Amino acid sequence: MAHRVYGELMRYAHDLKTERKMHLQEGRKAQQYLDMCWKQMDNSKKKFERECREAEKAQQSYERLDNDTNATKADVEKAKQQLNLRTHMADENKNEYAAQLQNFNGEQHKHFYVVIPQIYKQLQEMDERRTIKLSECYRGFADSERKVIPIISKCLEGMILAAKSVDERRDSQMVVDSFKSGFEPPGDFPFEDYSQHIYRTISDGTISASKQESGKVDTKTTVGKAKGKLWLFGKKPKWSVKMGPALEDFSHLPPEQRRKKLQQRIDELNRELQKESDQKDALNKMKDVYEKNPQMGDPGSLQPKLAETMNNIDRLRMEIHKNEAWLSEVESKTGGRGDRRHSSDINHLVTQGRESPEGSYTDDANQEVRGPPQQHGHHSEFDDEFEDDDPLPAIGHCKAIYPFDGHNEGTLAMKEGEVLYIIEEDKGDGWTRARRQNGEEGYVPTSYIDVTLEKNSKGAVTYI
Repeated sequence: MAHRVYGELMRYAHDLKTERKMHLQEGRKAQQYLDMCWKQMDNSKKKFERECREAEKAQQSYERLDNDTNATKADVEKAKQQLNLRTHMADENKNEYAAQLQNFNGEQHKHFYVVIPQIYKQLQEMDERRTIKLSECYRGFADSERKVIPIISKCLEGMILAAKSVDERRDSQMVVDSFKSGFEPPGDFPFEDYSQHIYRTISDGTISASKQESGKVDTKTTVGKAKGKLWLFGKKPKWSVKMGPALEDFSHLPPEQRRKKLQQRIDELNRELQKESDQKDALNKMKDVYEKNPQMGDPGSLQPKLAETMNNIDRLRMEIHKNEAWLSEVESKTGGRGDRRHSSDINHLVTQGRESPEGSYTDDANQEVRGPPQQHGHHSEFDDEFEDDDPLPAIGHCKAIYPFDGHNEGTLAMKEGEVLYIIEEDKGDGWTRARRQNGEEGYVPTSYIDVTLEKNSKGAVTYI
């Protein structure tokens, strides 16, 4: 659907926009030409009208002088020559006006009966092609949906089967195993005999006194421990305030909670290590571009940043190694206590945990029995099948200011003036991820393009 429907519609919409703009431009040019012809005709008409008025004035002046007995023959002859000149100019303007009028009438007829109908016909044919393309896209959309329906039905059936296979006892046991502290229950309270001072003999006194002293010590210790286990149903014990600040290896926590905290820290450090590795790759790409195109920048300016990134990577690897050692120590200590469990319970958790649907505590139980969580094979195959084929949506577009050859792996070549879709913004490394209309993707230098992001769009470029 993304390639056959969405991508095709985006490309065709751009082509239609260009074609419609061209037809409208032709209509404006035809209208401007007709307006120019009308102005020429109107100017010739006004000039002919003005010359006719001047000829009438010359006629009246000649008649007045010709009838005046006091006028000299020279004045009459001069007025006659002026009349002949004005009459000749009026005849010339009349002929010019007639020619301009005939030309305008012809151009007007051509404009309204030939040019404009032809433009409207082209627009109509363009709209008909658009309708055909929409019908093809609708069919493609329906075909895609029809192919997906069996997959969706199968997924829904799988969800129903997974819901039926939920085992509430097993899931609740997984919750218990996930949040257990790892401490042993407190011992029994000893009996304190206060009557030994009343019925005391010499031989029994020594023994009772020693028992009392040992009993008192055990009582305080046991009471403190007993209070420390009832966090869920009572107030937080006082000894937790005296524990001091949190230690780096979480040794102040119960064994199971310590193991989980260490696993969380290792996961966070791995994510930071991945970010630093991606930044190192981006800097290396930029350095290669600078070496091949010195006008873009100095490769030596990236060396301090590369050194800092490498130091961060080494530091993170040492931190991960140190925390993994602590985690191995915790697992070795808790492993012996876990082995005392009944073997059938462990086997039940391991074998049946995979069948629990999404939303249960299957992953936590695997952590409890088998260590850090791992992805099962069928999950990764499912993710790879659908994530690789789903292209990123366009968030804007850009125009190439300079050409770029794009010889390195992962880059995209472009020509000057070429328009591309933006699918990922510059993250500070000087590269922007773009895509052509044919679906080809890659990174281009941000300084080589003029980027325009859509304001009111969520992951798509809107064309009018």
